[in-house]
Amino acid sequence: MDCPFDELVIAIDGTAGSGKSSASRGVASRLGLRYLDTGAMYRAMTWRMLLDRINVTDAAAVADRADSVVIGSGTNPELPTITLDGMDVALEIRSDQTTAAVSEVSAVPHVREVVVARQREIIDGGGIVVEGRDIGTVVAPDAALKIYLTADPQARAARRAAEMTVEQRRELSAVEAALLKRDAYDSGRTTAPLAVASDAVAVDSTYLTLTEVVDLIVALVHERVAG
Repeated sequence: MDCPFDELVIAIDGTAGSGKSSASRGVASRLGLRYLDTGAMYRAMTWRMLLDRINVTDAAAVADRADSVVIGSGTNPELPTITLDGMDVALEIRSDQTTAAVSEVSAVPHVREVVVARQREIIDGGGIVVEGRDIGTVVAPDAALKIYLTADPQARAARRAAEMTVEQRRELSAVEAALLKRDAYDSGRTTAPLAVASDAVAVDSTYLTLTEVVDLIVALVHERVAG
């Protein structure tokens, strides 16, 4: 299938801590494409709920607030940005508070409607690598290439722990347990669960370096998309 890169949509889904963000940014940079971190958008929405002291287990209250939240997502893979009502919240969305609440907020159907609509506006026109947990199945089901990235739990926990600040870092076993808990929650939610698209290419990054993962995906782009 011929598809110019400036029209290309690459969907990269996968489990928490599998290396989606680094791989997606690497692929986007290598191919000169835009980049979108959809998870950051849900985190920004969650941070808004926490700031407003909205009970994240109250789906109706969360849904009601979601309509007026303005999330901005930069698409430069070298320096992606995320704003909430015009404010930079790149640090706040990675806090323990946000991490603990994001699955609850992102499971609210209306939140997903609002955020997915914004994601599709950004994706429109192509030339972008999009990472998340429902991109190939819900957000961009017609993506030219779909990747499902995973790794074994211990490798994912080690990678996630390496991303944390000293204050955030916990015992590796606790990090692993938290990742598995989130995967189970996201896989079992009613709306847009974490799932492998039927036409996705599964990539296990357990024993691969970041460069090797990026090389593999770029090779797939040339083989399956660029012709």
